[in-house]
Amino acid sequence: MDSLRQLFDAVHTQLFEGIVQPLLYAAGGMRYVEDAYTATEWFLLGALQVVLLYAVLRPLEALYPAERWSDRRGVGVDVIYTLLHRLGAFALLMFFVMTPLVDRVTQALRGIGYTPFELDALWPGVTDVPLVSFALYLVALDFADYWLHRAQHRFRWWWALHALHHSQQKMSFWTDSRNHLLDSFIVDGAKAVVALAIGVGPAQFVGLVIATRVLQSLQHANVAWTLGLLRRLLVSPVFHRRHHAIGIGHEGRRYGCNFAVLFPLWDQLFGTADYRSTIEPTGVRDQLAPPAGGGRDYGRGFWAQQWLGLKRLLNASA
Repeated sequence: MDSLRQLFDAVHTQLFEGIVQPLLYAAGGMRYVEDAYTATEWFLLGALQVVLLYAVLRPLEALYPAERWSDRRGVGVDVIYTLLHRLGAFALLMFFVMTPLVDRVTQALRGIGYTPFELDALWPGVTDVPLVSFALYLVALDFADYWLHRAQHRFRWWWALHALHHSQQKMSFWTDSRNHLLDSFIVDGAKAVVALAIGVGPAQFVGLVIATRVLQSLQHANVAWTLGLLRRLLVSPVFHRRHHAIGIGHEGRRYGCNFAVLFPLWDQLFGTADYRSTIEPTGVRDQLAPPAGGGRDYGRGFWAQQWLGLKRLLNASA
C-alpha cells in the first residue's frame, strides 16, 4: 500500500507541476493554487475509480448478465455522467463549499453554550478509532441516503428530476451517475451538511464517497448477482434492479421499494424491502409506448435529458 501511495503521489505531483500549475500561471490564477492541487488529487482518484470499475465490472457484465442486449446503444450517455461526476467530484465539491457555512453555524452554537454533536465522540477510546469512526460515518450517511432517496420518489418535483436516473432501460455499472445535475447538487449538498454536522473530516469524507460510489457502481451493474449469504447485509445488483423495475421500483403505497444505497437493513426496518430475484425490465412506466405508458420522452443525449428534466420540474411545480 505504501508503494501504491508513493506512486499515486508521484503522478499527482507530476500532473500538477507539469500541467495544472503552468495553466494557472498563464491564466493569472495562482491564488487558487492550493484548491487546484486538491482538485487535481480528486481528478486522479476519480480517474483511477473509472479505470478499475471498467476493468472489473465490464467483464462481469459480459460473463453474468442479468439481461442480454442486442446492442449497447443508449449506454454511452451514462459514460458522460460517470466521467462528469467521478472526475468532477460533485460530492467532494459540495462538502468543501458547505464547510464554511457549517463552521459559522458551529461557532454560533458554541457561542451560546451548545456543543455540536460529533459521532466519533460517543465512546472515547472506541468510536474515535479511525476504522470504527469510518464505519459509523458510513452507516450514518447511508441512513441519510435512504431517506433522501425516499424523498426523491415521494415529492413530485423531486421525482421529476430523479426520474432521469430511472429512465435507463439498459442498466449498467455506468448508470449510477446518470442523474440530473440539479438533483445531484441537492442530494450531495444535503449529504455534505449531514457529514459536517456529525463531525466527518475532509480526508474521511473522501474515503466515504469513494467507498459508496464503488459499491453503487456494482449495484447498478448488469450482473445477475444476489450476493448469496451477504444479500441481507449489502445491496446486491439484483436487489437494486428491483428498485429500477417498471411498475415496481417507483409505485405502490410507499412509492417504490429497495431504496437503500448500501445496507438493505433500512428497507427491512421500514417495510420497503423486496427480495424477489426475478429480473424485470427497467425504466419508468410513463416512457413506455401507449397503451402501457404515456410515451414520455426522456431524451437521448446529455443536454436533451437535462432540459427535459427542467421541463418536468416546472410542470410538477405548477
